[in-house]
Amino acid sequence: MIRIAAASAHFGRDLEFDLRRIAKLIDDARRAGARLLVLPDAALGGYLADLRHPDPDALPPALDPDDPLIKRVGELAAEMVVCVGYCEADGTRRYNSAACVSGDGVLGRHRKVHLPAGEIAAYAPGERFDAFDTPVGRVGMLIDYDKTFPESARSLALDGAQIVACLSAWPTSITNRAPRMAQDRQSRLFDLYDCARAAENQVILASSNQTGAMGGMRFLGQAKVVGPGGDILARTWSKAGLAVAEVDVAAEIATARRVLSHLDERRPGSYRGAL
Repeated sequence: MIRIAAASAHFGRDLEFDLRRIAKLIDDARRAGARLLVLPDAALGGYLADLRHPDPDALPPALDPDDPLIKRVGELAAEMVVCVGYCEADGTRRYNSAACVSGDGVLGRHRKVHLPAGEIAAYAPGERFDAFDTPVGRVGMLIDYDKTFPESARSLALDGAQIVACLSAWPTSITNRAPRMAQDRQSRLFDLYDCARAAENQVILASSNQTGAMGGMRFLGQAKVVGPGGDILARTWSKAGLAVAEVDVAAEIATARRVLSHLDERRPGSYRGAL
C-alpha cells in the first residue's frame, strides 16, 4: 500500500516564494504519509497570465533542466517522489515541462506535447510520452491539455505506467465563464478527463492543478486521485490543499483488469492512426 497525494495550490513568478510553498506541500504530504506527491503545472514560476495573447515580456522564468531549484525540490523530496512543473529553457526554445524527482535526482521528464492556441506563442511542443521507473512504481506524466487526448495516457499505459501523474494549470472557461465555478464547462471537462483516462487504461491517476488567479485567468483546483475503475478516491474540490488516497497500486490494477483487460483486448489493426 502507498499513499498518493495530488496538490491544489497557487504559484506565481516569485521563484523563492514558489519554493517555500513547495517545501510546505512536501512537508504536509510527508506528514500525511504520502510517498508520491504530484504538484501542479508551472509550480516553479507560474503559468501564463493570458492564454489568448501571451505577453512575450511577461512569460514565466525559463529554467535549465539542471537548474539548482529543481535539484532543491529533489532534496526536499528526499525519500518521497515528487512531480513538479516548470518552464524549461533549451537554447532559444521554451517548453512547458515537468520533472519527477527524489533525493536521488531526476527520475523522469516530460515536455507538454499538446499546446492550446495561446501556448503555441510561448512554448515549443514536446514529442514523446515515456513512462519511467520510480520507488513507487512505473510512472508517466501528462501536462494539462495532454489529457484531453486519449492517446496520451494510452501511450503511457502501453509503456507500462501504473500511475499517471497529470500536472495542470487548468483555468475556468475563457470564452464562456459560468457565474459559479462548479457550473463551468472546463470544471466538468477537467473531472471527466481525469476519470476517463484512468478508467480506459485501468491505471491510477493523480491529478494536480493550480488555484487562484493569474492575469485574467482563474484556476479550478479540483486535485484528485482516481482509481483504475474511474472512481475518485480523494479530492480537494476547488480549494487549495492535498487530495490523499491510500492505494495498493498493483492489486487495484490487477483487480480492474481481471475480467476485462483493456490494453490486452485492443484491436490496433482496426484503428485509423491510433494506438
